[in-house]
Amino acid sequence: MADTLTTVALNIGSQRIGMAVFETTKNGGLLLKGYASETIVADPAQESSRIGQTRVAVADLAQRLKVGHSKVRYAISGQAVFTRFVKLPALQDDNIEQLVAFEAQQHVPFPINEVVWDYEMIEGAAEKEVVIVAIKGEALDEINAAINESGLSTAEVDVAPMALFNAFCAAYGPPQEPVLLIDIGAKTSNLLYLEGKRFFTRSVPVGGAAVTSAIAKEYGVSFVEAEHQKIAHGLVALGGGHTEQLDEAVAALAMVIRNALTRLPSEIARTTNYYRSQHGGNAPKRVYICGGGANLPYTLEFFEEKLNLPIEFFNPLKNIAIGKGVAASVLQRETHLMGELVGLGLRGIGKSVINIDLVPAVVEQIRAADRRKPMLIAAAAVFLAGVATWSVMQIVAANKAQDMTRTMMESRDNLAPLAEDVGKLLKTEGALQAVAGNFTSAEADHAFWPDLLSELAGALASDAVWITDLEPLKEFNALEGEPKAPAVNGSSVVKSDFVSSPYGSSGFTESLRGESPEPVIKGGKNQPQAPTAQMVNAVKIRGFWRENPDSQNVVSKLLKRLRDKPGSFSFSAVGPDHKPVQLKDEQILKVSLPAAEGTELAFPFSITLPLAREVRIK
Repeated sequence: MADTLTTVALNIGSQRIGMAVFETTKNGGLLLKGYASETIVADPAQESSRIGQTRVAVADLAQRLKVGHSKVRYAISGQAVFTRFVKLPALQDDNIEQLVAFEAQQHVPFPINEVVWDYEMIEGAAEKEVVIVAIKGEALDEINAAINESGLSTAEVDVAPMALFNAFCAAYGPPQEPVLLIDIGAKTSNLLYLEGKRFFTRSVPVGGAAVTSAIAKEYGVSFVEAEHQKIAHGLVALGGGHTEQLDEAVAALAMVIRNALTRLPSEIARTTNYYRSQHGGNAPKRVYICGGGANLPYTLEFFEEKLNLPIEFFNPLKNIAIGKGVAASVLQRETHLMGELVGLGLRGIGKSVINIDLVPAVVEQIRAADRRKPMLIAAAAVFLAGVATWSVMQIVAANKAQDMTRTMMESRDNLAPLAEDVGKLLKTEGALQAVAGNFTSAEADHAFWPDLLSELAGALASDAVWITDLEPLKEFNALEGEPKAPAVNGSSVVKSDFVSSPYGSSGFTESLRGESPEPVIKGGKNQPQAPTAQMVNAVKIRGFWRENPDSQNVVSKLLKRLRDKPGSFSFSAVGPDHKPVQLKDEQILKVSLPAAEGTELAFPFSITLPLAREVRIK
């Protein structure tokens, strides 16, 4: 069933659940195709079970009218929502949204993020005025879930008084004189004051359930039994000896009902005074009544007596076409109960005056997804077009690639005889490069030491300094003793017996402990093991310095020459955080200072200089 041609309307009252199916006529009006209603218990003691009863009733109505899985527009009772009419200061229309949002935060008695709310401008008022309607989000979600669990999805959520206003305007047009529409429900009665396009509404806590409770209390019976007695034998007693001709039991019941309903005219008078004083409205000159509480005999006459105004039943079907499948007897009995359904049907064809929509969170998510669908479809179309274009280009590219592959395979076959020769030459080249690399590395290490000595001779040339010893070190750490630095100090690669070794023997250690390698057995014979290569990363220089009258420490001045001309030595080290650390003189230079009255000719010093690169020694 297409939502654009058919509207499913649902009115959720406290005691009566009504459903109607409307279609659009050729002239743009409404055609009532189907109608059904269900009654649930309005006993206040069974309030916790009302949602469950509502769910069952809605599912039964959907099955009877064959509208399963349709989108439904439903109205919730006025007592379930908070309604407030607010006058706005004279502002430009651009600021209305922000101003109404501010007013909603001020007037709604709940945190604004916990409610679902909407508003509508009131036409015809002397000042700018809006009606703000709000409902707790949890309560709305509970109602919406009951409807969705019945197989229906949500199109819009209206409020009963606003739906009645739309139905009245469609049936009678904007009233030329002030009108009061009294909707007597089970737990509350909605009072609608209409003047032209302007309206005001208020819910008062007097309805059919109050009458039933009064009967139950008077006769000491249950709420259900009292409801049965009210429907079967109830009527409203009138003044002037109206009950004298009735049966005594019926007359007594009629008086109980009259006394219970007397509260409603008092609430009407109080609301009328408030409407006139606070909203500048006028007292009604005509009254219409509707709702399930108006079914009792003599209800209309009772309000004529109390309000002293002309009263008639509200007929929302006045301008609605009736389909063949709707029983005329049912409509004759329940027409005044269908105002909310007609108002919802008008929402479906866009002919409603007030358009309040309380959107549950789940419905808003669905609407947001629907709004994105056109963009997603367009994006998908662009994407598919791009994929198609890419596919065509890939096919063309693949054909070109196949042609190139065939050409390359032909070239490969032609060059295959030369591949073996080229491979042999590459192997020979690799072997030669390895040999050349060894020679190059050996030559670099060979030239390193003469260059180092030359660099030292130039930097430390002074008649006040002379060098006595130069010792290569391995595993030297210039940051030893610094916080978080590895505790490693360099060790010498020169044997301890170097000065007493015969001429021609190696003066360098062949292991970390300076021990000679043990022979190994290879090929059945004892053969010496190859010397172990060691990496030298520092040089310790020892010597003497003679006190210089121009400087307290001439060695520091000579050391500065090495810093200024970087070469074989490095004056930085890698710290524990892997960042370079610049070395200070005191970290690499140790000098014996002269005594105050010393007679020494010269004073010893030692300098440990890290090398710019490690040098291999075998």
